[in-house]
Amino acid sequence: MVHGLPDVRMALAVGRPLTLLSAPGAAQYMGCLWWRELLGAAGFDGPALLDCGDAPGRALEALRLGLRGLVLAAPPAAFAVVAQLAGLQGAVLLERAPPALDLAQPGAKRRLAAWLGG
Repeated sequence: MVHGLPDVRMALAVGRPLTLLSAPGAAQYMGCLWWRELLGAAGFDGPALLDCGDAPGRALEALRLGLRGLVLAAPPAAFAVVAQLAGLQGAVLLERAPPALDLAQPGAKRRLAAWLGG
């Protein structure tokens, strides 16, 4: 789980395959454009998940921006609508975030290589 460019660079420096995950609800307080620009600034084009919290509108915005990985904890009807649109765009939509090492936690840098299987 990354919170900014330093975290992304730290994760990528390990040199192992990974999926980047934003902080919980990051789309709501940082914005979808922030996530897209963060990935671009890092030169990362691998799997990345933007957590949209319970905001289907933010998930739709993320899809319009071309983001391909989202987490959305919305009611079933709203989730279904976003899931249909995500499927049409080849995007991944998850109901909950996968297990992740939060790089903001103390000692995370020391545990990162082991977490990524390095």
